[in-house]
Amino acid sequence: MERDCDDGMPDDGQLLALHAQDGTNRYLGQLYERYLPMVYGVCLRYLHSPADAGDAVMDIFEELTVKVGRYEIGRFRPWLYTLVRNHCLQKLRRRGREVPVEDAERVMEYAPLVHLLHERDDEERLAALERCLEKLPEKQRECIDKFFYADKSYADISAETLYPVKSVKSFLQNGKRNLRLCMERETDETD
Repeated sequence: MERDCDDGMPDDGQLLALHAQDGTNRYLGQLYERYLPMVYGVCLRYLHSPADAGDAVMDIFEELTVKVGRYEIGRFRPWLYTLVRNHCLQKLRRRGREVPVEDAERVMEYAPLVHLLHERDDEERLAALERCLEKLPEKQRECIDKFFYADKSYADISAETLYPVKSVKSFLQNGKRNLRLCMERETDETD
């Protein structure tokens, strides 16, 4: 979930706006620092090496400073998660390594969304994905957010939401299908 700060700190959207006005990386650095544990955790999960994960965290910040100005970012955390995951997958591909076997089931879950994002220009696809996510029924959107963006397991989502595990799987499956259909409609409208 996006960080809404009621402790006097600017929320994600405010930090992005301040970054756009300021032109330096001061506010972007504050925003990145907020999600540093997530970024490092995702990198470590894919790269399986603390040294490689640390290097990737630095590389991703450099990539972020370039890309953040190119995109209209509706929700920063999911956008950043996608950026991090894609960076790690590219790094693995360059090394000629496959995605680790223990992540195979999760990769199969991600495949439809990754395919949706990479069919065309990422910028327009991310914007369409954001619009489509907002159109999902609440339970589907909640499960999609927790599974894909917060990296939660079926059991974790079930424990947090109190939905049975079978319902979580169903919400994810239906949510992915609805996202795919919505993205196809969005694509047809822009062609």
